[in-house]
Amino acid sequence: MLAYERAGRELVARLKYRNARTTVRWLAVEMAALCDPERVDVVTWVPTTPSRRQQRGFDQAELLARAVARRLRRRCAVLLVRGRGPARTGRARHERRSGPLIVARGPAPSRVLLVDDVITTGTTVSVAARALRAAGASHVSVLAAARTPLKRARIGAETCEE
Repeated sequence: MLAYERAGRELVARLKYRNARTTVRWLAVEMAALCDPERVDVVTWVPTTPSRRQQRGFDQAELLARAVARRLRRRCAVLLVRGRGPARTGRARHERRSGPLIVARGPAPSRVLLVDDVITTGTTVSVAARALRAAGASHVSVLAAARTPLKRARIGAETCEE
């Protein structure tokens, strides 16, 4: 998983905001290498908001999930639906804690690989994983292209010098 900063951020942003699909193949190869296909029945994704999908014309997490599924030689299926609501991008950490409305479309297979493009607080993938477990999945693995680095509190302005 890439850190969602510098080059990692640029790579994911090219896909997400500029529809540069040439990054999908490389990301999928690297992401799939982190998974054991024998532990996956189906691959799905965390859906973007309906308004973002309409605005962009695609769902970047779906593109990644389908490419990862091909690499793993596993079925990719639409298992989740995202309700209307504000986008998570740019919102403060405390505003993200409630999570979006995500529900399962129907029964879920036993072992699901859940793909997303970027994990910030983890709330969205947690909500999606709960929906899959409520629909019957016994094991949900999460795979993302990038993770926003955790912000550490600064303790004073001291530096270590010898």
